[in-house]
Amino acid sequence: MRILVTFALEAEFAPWRKLRDFHRRTWGRAEVCAAQISGAEIGVVLTGIGPRQAALAVSRVLAAEQDSLKFCVSSGVAGALRPEYKIGQVLAAASVSGSPAKRVLESSAPLISFAAELGATPVGRFLTAEHVIVRAEEKHYLGREADAVDMESFEILRKCAECGIPAAAIRAVSDTAEQELPLDMDRILDRHGQHSLPRVMGQVVLHPRSLPGLVNFGQRSRRAAGSVTRFLDRYLAFVAERARNLEGQVSLAAAYE
Repeated sequence: MRILVTFALEAEFAPWRKLRDFHRRTWGRAEVCAAQISGAEIGVVLTGIGPRQAALAVSRVLAAEQDSLKFCVSSGVAGALRPEYKIGQVLAAASVSGSPAKRVLESSAPLISFAAELGATPVGRFLTAEHVIVRAEEKHYLGREADAVDMESFEILRKCAECGIPAAAIRAVSDTAEQELPLDMDRILDRHGQHSLPRVMGQVVLHPRSLPGLVNFGQRSRRAAGSVTRFLDRYLAFVAERARNLEGQVSLAAAYE
């Protein structure tokens, strides 16, 4: 049984890498970090930030692995769009919408139900944005349609839907609806959707007062990454066990037909 999990950045994946014995493997045309959890092979792909990067990264896996994948989880951190969600809170979205077309894709209902059973907060919708949402004013506006915002989940669920693979978006809150980001984060990304240290330093030089906020944002992001790591480790073990039991029951029923 193979399960695909995606993160945008290494920093989001780092706590889980420390927790489990991950090794580099090749799935399809992509390099993944793989580990065994409750008899399932978990493959982690780092997509980079942004819808385009996410679509390309997941496509490289699905090109050859769609028949072997049981399901996929789009994970990592997200920005809250409503005031009731707090730093580190794990949200499981019933649906994900894309921007600007406003198309909506549904997460796998059983996967969301299992997440809620293990303590995640079920929410109605994540919004996948094409740029980093920096200002609280924009968050409040977008909060009329969605609970939280990320930049990858819609494309990941879209690619999985095209291949008939169940998928869900499960993320932890890294900034609340009231918190503004310290910089225009789009300006510190390279062409692969990764944080560029030279670009970060350049923005800090231009905006020196942003440094305390940037440090605080990093602390919040690490807290969120740790929260979603602890949840995913329990969640994937739980779901893998459920899937294995279900397959066993189906095989037993077939033997008596």
